[in-house]
Amino acid sequence: MADEGKPDAQLFQLLSGLLHQVEALTNQEEVELRSKIEALGLEVTKVPSKSTQHIDELELAKELDKLSEKLDDVDEMISSADPQVQSLLSGTADVWMPVITATADQRRNFTPSIGDDISQPQGKGSN
Repeated sequence: MADEGKPDAQLFQLLSGLLHQVEALTNQEEVELRSKIEALGLEVTKVPSKSTQHIDELELAKELDKLSEKLDDVDEMISSADPQVQSLLSGTADVWMPVITATADQRRNFTPSIGDDISQPQGKGSN
């Protein structure tokens, strides 16, 4: 498979596997979780439009401050999370970090992988 090495493909393969595990454990289709993963797929493939105007240093500093605040929020959520969640995030950081920190050029190479494994519920009686 050509997409296996791409950070976004690895992330969605991991999320799909986790979703299937949750569905197998609960014996229910997780519609809300599935839709959130699909929304994430759309979000990570977004590429910022090329700006025709130059950003001055003050505007750039403001944008960096906004991004810094968002990262602080993520850090706060992770540090206040359940130990199992922290362990999962820590153990899979090599998969999700490249996706959320990707540059615009890297995002252009991402494939919209939503709908592949995620939108297809697995059979429940295959034990």
